[in-house]
Parts: sequence; structure tokens; C-alpha cells
Amino acid sequence: MPPAVTALQRQARRLATPCGDGELVWHVWGEGAGTEATPPLVLLHGGSGSWTHWVRNIGALVQAGRTVWVPDLPGFGDSASPPQGADADAVVEPLAQGLRQLFGDRPCDLVGFSFGGLTAGLLLAAHPRLARQLVLVGAPAMGVVPSRQFLLKAWRHLEAPGQLAAHRYNLAALMLQDPALIDTEEGLALGLHVANVLRDRMPRRRLAHTDALARALAHVPCPVHAIYGATDALYREWIAALQGAYEQATPDFRGLALIEQAGHWVQFERPRAFHAALLQALEAGAR
Repeated sequence: MPPAVTALQRQARRLATPCGDGELVWHVWGEGAGTEATPPLVLLHGGSGSWTHWVRNIGALVQAGRTVWVPDLPGFGDSASPPQGADADAVVEPLAQGLRQLFGDRPCDLVGFSFGGLTAGLLLAAHPRLARQLVLVGAPAMGVVPSRQFLLKAWRHLEAPGQLAAHRYNLAALMLQDPALIDTEEGLALGLHVANVLRDRMPRRRLAHTDALARALAHVPCPVHAIYGATDALYREWIAALQGAYEQATPDFRGLALIEQAGHWVQFERPRAFHAALLQALEAGAR
């Protein structure tokens, strides 16, 4: 890991809740456990990821007065695999159990990126009292894309140089609008991506290519916000259909923010613009 990531990890408290035969690992930054006005802020990472998907956001959120809780979702990072299943629906119950163990009856503010957004929608459809509000970031499965908009390269069969080239290609194809970011800041994006995909134990996920999130949102009563990079590779020209899809699917939809000059990994690519959009959404949803 790059030194900046290691330093941030050392600042966190590490907690664990049950997950199958092992643990669901939580990383916590900030003092206390939150208040009624500022409840725990829980960030769910994307597929083939870990808490490090939020590495450029955690510090600013703590400075804004939030206590930030970021799990490695079951099957990723330091957490054990879910007891059964290998997709977002398999993550729901271990995550619900963990949130109740950590927070009791107190709802959190929940933010989900990509696969984590799909997971968050499924979670609140089944357990609506767990969150005060939901922010979906680059979330798939809204049912507006007729076919997959990107193609990734396989890498597990390759030798080391070929693997690295494939990882660079995949970051540019899916995650980032600006490929120059892949090797900047001591190779932060590339280093995090490689470390994360090597620990992905759930590579055969399929729900992201369905309308599973749109169907789940019909059962989510809390305020829902959405933030996307304007050039998100999951949607491309179909991103214009997202506003209507959310309005149709969601009982209490509060709006869609599109971040210019940002792709799928919007919170990494444009952290300042993302931070402003996220805080605006959280403040609006709390009213």
C-alpha cells in the first residue's frame, strides 16, 4: 500500500462483527459514535474493492464532523466470505447483523458506491429502519442500460507484467475518466486496485447487470440521493435516463447530482466536488 494509505489505516479503529465462519471487519475514523443530528456515516465500497475505495474522502468527512464507518464487505478485503451466495444479496444479512450489533436501534446515514450501492438498496429494502437516509454513488442495476457498456480484460492467467497491463486497462475502461490518474500520487489508484482485486473472493457477480436496485428501491422509505460521475462507464449516454428511473422507482427521491469530468470512481477522481455534493445531500436529507 502507498504510505498515505497505510498512515490513514493506522488512524482508524478496527472492529469486527460476525460473518459466516469469520469476521466482518469495520474501520472507524472520528470520535464517538455519532449523535442524533449527525448519526454514524457508513460507507460501502464497490465490487472488487475494500475500504480503500474511500481513501480520498475519509479525512474530509471526519473534518466535517462525521464519524465514518467503512466495512470491508463480506468476500472482500479483510472480511470473511458470506455464509452462502456470491453476490450483493449474500452480503445483506451479515451487514444488517453488524449494523445492529454496532449501533443498536440507531439508524445510520448510509452511502454505497457501485456494488455497495446495490447492496445498500437491497439492505434497506429488507431492513428499512437501519438508515436515516441513503446516498447511492455510481450505483448499477437501475434497469436503464440495454447492454453492458464496457469490456474488461482477464488477468488471472497472465504473468506479472501482463497482469499489470490488464489492471491499467481495466481502471481506464471502467473506473476513471482520466487515465493519467492511474499512476499519479505514487501509483495510488493502480496500487489500491491491484491490492483489492487480489482479495476479491466473489468474482462471479451478476446482479449489477439487472434492474435489482430499481426494484429494491420501491421498498426503501427513507430519503434517497444519487451522485454519479457524468461520464460513468456503467451508463455512458444512458446516464441521461437515470433521473427518471430514480423518480419512478423511489418513494422519496431527493435528486441526482452529476459530477463533471469524472467517471465511475467519482469520489476518487473528483474528491472535492464529490465531498460538496455528498454533504449537500446529507444535509438536505436530514431536514
